[in-house]
Amino acid sequence: MKLVVAVDKNWAIGYKGELLVSIPADHKAFRQETTGKVVVLGRKTLDTFPGKQPLKNRVNIILSRDESYTVKDALVVHSVEELLEETQKYDPDDVYIIGGASVYEQMLPYCDTAIVTKIDHEYEADAYFHDLDNDPSWKLTDEGEEQTYFNLEYNFLRYRRVKA
Repeated sequence: MKLVVAVDKNWAIGYKGELLVSIPADHKAFRQETTGKVVVLGRKTLDTFPGKQPLKNRVNIILSRDESYTVKDALVVHSVEELLEETQKYDPDDVYIIGGASVYEQMLPYCDTAIVTKIDHEYEADAYFHDLDNDPSWKLTDEGEEQTYFNLEYNFLRYRRVKA
């Protein structure tokens, strides 16, 4: 399994239920990476999408503890165990964890690749991602050229889990 996340220099990912910033090239890269694949997300993340609708041209799996929660055109699972069972139906390289913070935290141990947009800025935040730079079980394996969006500099990075 892989995960896709955009973080600031402190590994922050959100504030008050919203992304920290919207960068068109980041959204484009996300679409290119995940279209035709499986995306796994939490209910709160789904609520931030336009019309609170699942992403088009992808299998959407929503992780929610609410047993009565349903979403049109998406699968809803209620535990990590149920999610792992469901994702076994797909090629692990086609399964992407896309947030939010609690879903990332629960699923990080099952991922072997992290696709990170690292923004060279510090935002006010209340949601964070695990700092892969300071985790010896993860290694930076690919770093794209620095990009600029208005006055923001950012990089597309790829981390891989180090095999023990």
